[in-house]
Amino acid sequence: MHYFYYDTTYWIVLIPVILLSVYAQVQVSGSFDRYSRVRNRRRITGAQAAYEVLRVHGITDVAIRPCRGKLTDHYDPRDNTIYLSEPVYNSDTVAAVGVAAHEAGHAVQYAVGYGPVRVRTAIIPVTQFGSQFAFVALVLGLVLYIQPIFAIGIVLFALTTIFQLVTLPVEFDASARAIGTIEGGGLLDEEEQRGAKKVLRSAALTYVAALLMSLVQLLRYLLIFAGRDSRHR
Repeated sequence: MHYFYYDTTYWIVLIPVILLSVYAQVQVSGSFDRYSRVRNRRRITGAQAAYEVLRVHGITDVAIRPCRGKLTDHYDPRDNTIYLSEPVYNSDTVAAVGVAAHEAGHAVQYAVGYGPVRVRTAIIPVTQFGSQFAFVALVLGLVLYIQPIFAIGIVLFALTTIFQLVTLPVEFDASARAIGTIEGGGLLDEEEQRGAKKVLRSAALTYVAALLMSLVQLLRYLLIFAGRDSRHR
């Protein structure tokens, strides 16, 4: 039985994607650490930057609260709250402003009904189910050599790939909204803006790398399925 796919083309594609994933993680951590040591000249904190993004878009019902950890910043639509990590909430660094404004950008997306974020929200229950049971179906299909079960596993895994695909425009748009407010409101000067953009680009690269990795894995499963199916004919 073939539990792994050894086609040379697959590994030629996989290795660069792995390297990109490692590079993205190093970049996001490195750029955040670097610009977390650079205080912005206006001494604007992350919480204040998030508030400014909301204010510019006329949003007044979103809470902004601190949370523990590093790079744990997120917007939770369930309680309509922006959670900013300890190095961001009360920090007046360039990185803090960029990250906080980005998360506020997500809050704006929900407030205005941004299309891709509505799609992503709608498919979350399905993708959660897919992520939980895809591996089980794939393993059972391989071990028991039952093509229909393996095919179900592929479909479930594909749902998580679709989720990651939809996530890309959501993340890019949130960063665009953040940068737009930072520039338009003069929260950071031009040099500081370049630092904030670098932090956000590095974060976006991790989402690109995750999508590519998911696509490569999906390709692997499809090739295994096609190879086994052809041997049955």
